[in-house]
Amino acid sequence: MDFNELNPLPLYNSFESPQLTLVDAIPEFADYPSPPPRSRRVGLPVFLFLITCISTFVAGVIYSDHIPVGWWPAITHFPEGWWPAIADGLMYSGAVMTILLCHEMGHFVQAWRYGVYASLPYFIPMPLTPIGTFGAVIGMEPRQGNRKVVFDIGISGPLAGLVPTFLFLMIGLHWSQSVQTLPGEQLVLGEPLLMQYFTHVLKGPIPDGSNLMLHPLAFAGWVGLLITSINLIPIGQLDGGHILYGMFREKAHVASIVVLVLAISASIALKLTNWWLMLGLIAILGTRHPPTADDSVPLGTPRYVLGILTLAFLLLGFTPVPMSLGH
Repeated sequence: MDFNELNPLPLYNSFESPQLTLVDAIPEFADYPSPPPRSRRVGLPVFLFLITCISTFVAGVIYSDHIPVGWWPAITHFPEGWWPAIADGLMYSGAVMTILLCHEMGHFVQAWRYGVYASLPYFIPMPLTPIGTFGAVIGMEPRQGNRKVVFDIGISGPLAGLVPTFLFLMIGLHWSQSVQTLPGEQLVLGEPLLMQYFTHVLKGPIPDGSNLMLHPLAFAGWVGLLITSINLIPIGQLDGGHILYGMFREKAHVASIVVLVLAISASIALKLTNWWLMLGLIAILGTRHPPTADDSVPLGTPRYVLGILTLAFLLLGFTPVPMSLGH
C-alpha cells in the first residue's frame, strides 16, 4: 500500500506557450540540473517496524491456545508455563511481518528500479487487537513515473506479499487441528473463498461439533489474505487504485467513486460496522488518482490481463465479516 505525498516535483521541461520552445532556443535549459535526490527517513520507519513486531507478537501470544488457564496462575508460573504461547507469538509475528515486508519491498524495489522516489515502509502497529497491525504504507511520488511505471509499482506489492502468504497458509493449515467446540462465545474468523478451498483440500470436512483451530502460521496467512484484499480495493491511492489507473487512466476515477458508494451502501445496509472507519478514511483521502508524468504510454495486453487477474483476487481473498463472536 502506498500514499501520494503532497510535494510533486517541478517539471522543468513543461511550458505552456505553443509558439516558443525554450529548451531548443536556449541550450543551457537542456542541461538544467535535475532536483537533488530526496533523503529517506530511517528512524521513524525502524521504530514503527520494531513496535509492530512487538504488537504482532503480543497478538500471537493472546491468540495461542497454550496460555495457562487463569490469569493469576499464568502470572505466577511465568515463564515456565508460557513457553508454548511465546513460541506461537514468535511464529505468528515472524510470519505476518515477513508478509508485510515482502509486500512493501515489492513496491520499494520496483520504484527503485524505475528511479521513482519511495520512502521506507511505515508499519502500522495496532496493540491489543487480534491481529496486532493495520498493515504498512510506503510514500512515493507517482508523477515521477509514467502510466506503465505506476502500474508496475502498484501491482508488485500485492504479488510479492502473496508468495509468503500462500506459503504460510499451506504450512499452517497442514499443522492446524480440529478441536471440539467449547461452550460460550468464541472468536470466529471469516473464511474467504480461497481459505475455504484450501481448508477443504488440506483438511477435508470438519467433523460436526468441532472447529478448526488455526495454527499461528495459518492465522498469519489469513491476515495476509485480508490485508492484500483490502489493498486491492480499486480506489484512489490503494494498490488497486494504482492498478486501475494504469489500465484506464481518468476513467478509473468514475470506477473508484462507484466502488466507494457501493461499499458504503453495503456496509450500512448489512450493518458491517467494522468497515465504517476505514471507508470514512478512504472517502476523506479521496478517490481521484493523480496523473502520471506520461499517461499516454501504452500498457500492453499482458499488463491488462495481469491487472484484471490481480484485481479479481479481491473476490477470492476478501471476507465481509473478518471476525465475530460465535458459539
